[in-house]
Amino acid sequence: GLDIALGIGGLPRGRIVEIYGPESSGKTTLTLHVIAEAQKAGGTAAFIDAEHALDPTYAAKLGVDVENLYISQPDNGEQALEITDTLVRSGAIDIVVVDSVAALTPKAEIEGEMGDSHMGLQARLMSQALRKLTANIQKSNTLVIFINQIRMKIGVMFGNPETTTGGNALKFYSSVRLDIRRTGAVKKGDEVIGADTRVRVVKNK
Repeated sequence: GLDIALGIGGLPRGRIVEIYGPESSGKTTLTLHVIAEAQKAGGTAAFIDAEHALDPTYAAKLGVDVENLYISQPDNGEQALEITDTLVRSGAIDIVVVDSVAALTPKAEIEGEMGDSHMGLQARLMSQALRKLTANIQKSNTLVIFINQIRMKIGVMFGNPETTTGGNALKFYSSVRLDIRRTGAVKKGDEVIGADTRVRVVKNK
């Protein structure tokens, strides 16, 4: 199990965790499992749904108490990160999930003030927010999980062409980074009833 791979009975509190992988690799599913476990242990959870894609019925199937899950659907990246910071500072929330970094679009970009590229704006937004967030997270002992997607770097001849969105700040500030891949389908006869998923712990400090 994942607990064994991390060696600390699951994910650490007071830390930032990044869960990343290709599309449909089970990132949100894994995170909803973590929320369900936290709630079972008496914890309070929040889900910042920047993707506007959370399916409460599916979450409930995985054991999430949706009635008691704080859900926010922010309009832009700044708002998402401000809400995250406010929840962390409140000290009332044990786990905050941000789904996903790719959907944290800076306000300037939504309002069409061109100039800087999306990547530059988003990287700056993440770096400023994470610096502030990290200090507050340690004080409140909250677990904050960022879900992230893999993009392909263009024109990479050697080495790994994969990169995650949102610049380097998240890599730097995360205590744990989990790389999640779907490796195959679980079948019952011809029917697909699940997915084999491989989770690799890339960083565990």
